Amino acid sequence: MGVTDCHVHINPIWEMLPNARALVGHSGAGAELEAYARSPSKFLEYMDRSGIERAVLVNYVAPEIVGYTEKVNEFVSEYCRADPRRLIAIGSVLPTHREPGAEVDRLVHDLHIRGLKIHPSHQLFAPNAYAGGPHPRLREIYERCERFGIPVIVHTGTSVFPGARNRFAEPLLLEDVAIDFPKLTIVLAHGGRPLWMEQAVFLARRFERVYLELSSVPPSKLLSYFPNLAKLADKALFGSDWPGPGVRDIGENLRAFRELPIPPESKTRILDENPRRVWPPTTGT
Repeated sequence: MGVTDCHVHINPIWEMLPNARALVGHSGAGAELEAYARSPSKFLEYMDRSGIERAVLVNYVAPEIVGYTEKVNEFVSEYCRADPRRLIAIGSVLPTHREPGAEVDRLVHDLHIRGLKIHPSHQLFAPNAYAGGPHPRLREIYERCERFGIPVIVHTGTSVFPGARNRFAEPLLLEDVAIDFPKLTIVLAHGGRPLWMEQAVFLARRFERVYLELSSVPPSKLLSYFPNLAKLADKALFGSDWPGPGVRDIGENLRAFRELPIPPESKTRILDENPRRVWPPTTGT
């Protein structure tokens, strides 16, 4: 089985704000995590040890809350060139960019970005802020992603990072997006945990192109959060959120997920088949 971890943070962590970086990884892991961020070969070896074939590397622009600037796009693009078949580059464009639509064009055509991340609670806008809200040019970002056939990963659920505004991350705000952009693939990162799981499940069931992504939920507790996970197997994606708060090891997460009392075919869909539908295999560039 070719497992895809749909939510990994290989980012330029040396650019993080100190109070944000303090939440990443576990005690004593700072140097180790920076080594992975500076060396794709080291991370690919870690993936091999963890039993992961592919990893979706989630990068996003959030200068006020995390410290990341638009330089993350060049970072992840260059990083994934080490093995584009196994490393999937996710970038970010803010709706306040002077030309957000043209910037998406550049990321896709020049940097080979394969998806965009929106983190409402860290970027401080609602995902439907184009609809009579303060960011009408957010519409351009969704339009371009829909046109190019690349998914948008949206953080849903709470964040404990200093300054995060969690009201922006309620999943139901994405109902507008799913209706207005019916051909856009939307990935609900973290499945709305811990407050809005039912909303996330509702959206995944209602809309064909909306997926429930399971990262940052301890695998041993997944069935407490999502008791009908086996019935949702066609719309769910495995993810770890490594090395986010509380996520120590990708391999440990994967082993715990495999131990869940759900049918083997459901695990295959969540670990392998669904991620390949969202991010089809590529021969690289």
